[in-house]
Amino acid sequence: MLDERAMLEGWLEFHRETLVFKCEGLDDAARKSRPIGTSKLSLHGHVRHMAEVERNWFSRVLAMDPSVPYIWLDVDREDSELVPLENADWERDLAQWRAECGRSRQLASACRLDDTGLRRGQPCSLRWIYTHMIEEYARHNGHADLIRELLDKSVDC
Repeated sequence: MLDERAMLEGWLEFHRETLVFKCEGLDDAARKSRPIGTSKLSLHGHVRHMAEVERNWFSRVLAMDPSVPYIWLDVDREDSELVPLENADWERDLAQWRAECGRSRQLASACRLDDTGLRRGQPCSLRWIYTHMIEEYARHNGHADLIRELLDKSVDC
């Protein structure tokens, strides 16, 4: 039986890899496609979004470094990590996401579950961050499931 930390880290890794799995076997156009007309969501955009989420929770909140810049911030465009993607490079963006995950692991490894960072001036424990990240990935992986089903016209992906 795994201890609490190993369980939290295991579930977070599972969900990280699930997101990548949902993007496998597709070409660039499919990964960038937004099959739900009322939504900005695409698989490529999900990976960029989760890179920003990793950076925020582990570098800004846990490590308490508010100077860490956003990756794709465009102050004139809401959800600028999601759109536009016309000039986005999949390999570069996937590598950025992987780097953010690696940085998150590194920062977390130096902390105990009860250690806290700051979120909006309030303490936020690594335990809470892990739990939130699992929820965030699980929610977005559900979106990725639906997007992939629309792209493949199948529920077997």
